[in-house]
Amino acid sequence: MATTSKPTIPAHMKHRSSELTGDPQRAPARAMLMAMGLTQDDLQKPFVAIANLASDVTPCNVHLDRFAQAAKEGVRAADGVPFEFGTITVSDGISMGTEGMKTSLVSREVIADSIELVTFGERMDGLIAVAGCDKNMPGCMMALARLNVPGLFMYGGSIMPGQFKGQDVNIQDVFEAVGAYAKGNMTLEDLTALECVACPGEGSCGGLFTANTMSTCIEVMGMSLPGDASSPAIDPRKMGEARDVGRTVMRLLEEDIRPRDIMTKKAFENAITVAVSMGGSTNSVLHLIAMAYEAGVELSIEDFDRISRNTPYIVDMKPAGKYLMADLSRYGGIALVMKRLLNAGLLHGDCMTVTGKTLRENIESVPTIDDQPIVYQIDNPRSPTGGLAILKGNIAPDGAVIKVAGHQEKVFEGPARVFDQEPAAFQSIQKGEIKAGDIVIIRYEGPKGGPGMQEMLSVTAAIVGQGLGDDVALITDGRFSGASHGPMVGHVAPEAAVGGPIALIQEGDIVTLDIPGRKLDVKLTDSELAERQNKWKPIPPNYTNGALAKYAKLVSSASQGAVTH
Repeated sequence: MATTSKPTIPAHMKHRSSELTGDPQRAPARAMLMAMGLTQDDLQKPFVAIANLASDVTPCNVHLDRFAQAAKEGVRAADGVPFEFGTITVSDGISMGTEGMKTSLVSREVIADSIELVTFGERMDGLIAVAGCDKNMPGCMMALARLNVPGLFMYGGSIMPGQFKGQDVNIQDVFEAVGAYAKGNMTLEDLTALECVACPGEGSCGGLFTANTMSTCIEVMGMSLPGDASSPAIDPRKMGEARDVGRTVMRLLEEDIRPRDIMTKKAFENAITVAVSMGGSTNSVLHLIAMAYEAGVELSIEDFDRISRNTPYIVDMKPAGKYLMADLSRYGGIALVMKRLLNAGLLHGDCMTVTGKTLRENIESVPTIDDQPIVYQIDNPRSPTGGLAILKGNIAPDGAVIKVAGHQEKVFEGPARVFDQEPAAFQSIQKGEIKAGDIVIIRYEGPKGGPGMQEMLSVTAAIVGQGLGDDVALITDGRFSGASHGPMVGHVAPEAAVGGPIALIQEGDIVTLDIPGRKLDVKLTDSELAERQNKWKPIPPNYTNGALAKYAKLVSSASQGAVTH
């Protein structure tokens, strides 16, 4: 009776795991692998790491187990062996406004490091990352770029809107309701009723906040499958996508296509173009620079301003607009946005993607609905320039970031109201001590100073909730949630903790925020600033041991992506 043998697995598909499976001296390692149910046949197959960021600490990630399991099925179906492991997440929305928020950006580095250590240490040939919350995604992408083994990313999807008094609501509405309640414009009963319905289930925050901005950037870069960024968490198509992810990583292994083949300078430029055209989060500047650093790509804050100046703002999405990612998904998702930008010559359509096709081919394969209310035509945009801008001046010699959606042509000038760290500022706002025309300065919240560069959504939402969203500018060396909107300047560099000029501003100094001129200045002469600099002394660090202290010693400037060296 004739026998058939399985085709030999190409050696390059086991470029790392062969160290464990091809040498008689590694018999102890194989014994441990077989203790987990692997067979001798399994040992001849490629090993694929599944980094599953599921956890019970946030609705963004609570459902990810089912996607990780489906991805494992896809790997097995394509003749690979999946190995699932977990890592951390920190929920920005839950920790916001508390001391715990300082850990959020730190978690990005821990996620990247932990995925690197397991995938490298266990000699995995490929990598799939399944994630949901804000810092998950850049952390996963940093690991993929750093390891440069064939791999891709899968997003857990966004949450559906809640319903309150007949209107769609989301977490942004709850934060802003806190300000409205403080001013007496909302009852405690309504605030409580709103908090009970705003987040109806699993998924990441629904607007074009940081999670959806980063999922968009990753799909545009070609590191996730078409449609990944915009499909809601509860969409049944997500399970089919997860199985496709498993099969895709095996094809990437076979063709030896690696993340750095895809994460090129042109791919990053595409991601920036789509992000600014949609009014995406300021955090995209921080995260894309960090991802580019790991991929060995030269990317600077000036690239964001250059691209934003030449890209129209064409999407009506929260926080500066009306719609959520789930709404956009009904019309074809971000493929609809990309089609318009591509047809206008604003995207590099020839970039390679994980599908094995170009970005142009991916975009053209997705059905979209042209007649819809969310995405504007290129020749009739919401604004002729994009939603982000980079500012410089004597407050921010190394740059600062502002989301300019709706404020592209505005100039703000007023007296500085100075606060060392966020809690004091929040209390002052809640007490009604901040008035129209004030320029709120919150400092010592940078990467080193916080440490951790915590987001300021509680502060920005309180300002908006009190009806001051267009009349009070906020400037900080910290950062903002993707849900923040209004004249909010973050990532001021150098930060106060290292003696940056923001540390020298005093109460009542006149500050000018010139958005069209891309300037951020305090009305002081160079000699006055130098005199204050000579008198400046650093404040004691908030933490002297543990992860936060370690991070503060290792982290770079926000203008460099706040990566750790």
